[in-house]
Amino acid sequence: QVQLVESGGGLVQAGGSLRLSCLASGSMFSIIAMGWYRQAPGNQREMVARVNSVGSTIYADSVKGRFTISRDNAKNTVHLQMNSLKPEDTAVYYCNAETLEVIRKAYWGQGTQVTVSS
Repeated sequence: QVQLVESGGGLVQAGGSLRLSCLASGSMFSIIAMGWYRQAPGNQREMVARVNSVGSTIYADSVKGRFTISRDNAKNTVHLQMNSLKPEDTAVYYCNAETLEVIRKAYWGQGTQVTVSS
């Protein structure tokens, strides 16, 4: 079992920055990747950024060059630095952890709201 708690969401003007954090606890040894997803009203949940256990990262095309994901293994935390925010970045952002023991499992945080005003 893995528990995830997000923090750092809020309201920001277009062009501003926010930093999201996700604190993980539980079966840390089983985590093979962590990431951030988002879901806007009426839309499906989409991957924003992901980092695996060796530090390789991937980003959605819509956030490349603006968002940076980082992982602090010593603090069991993953961050998402979001710069040059746009109104279309408005969504609930969810932290995700993917584990592998016998089978793959996905764990989710409760979500944090990010609202970007124009």
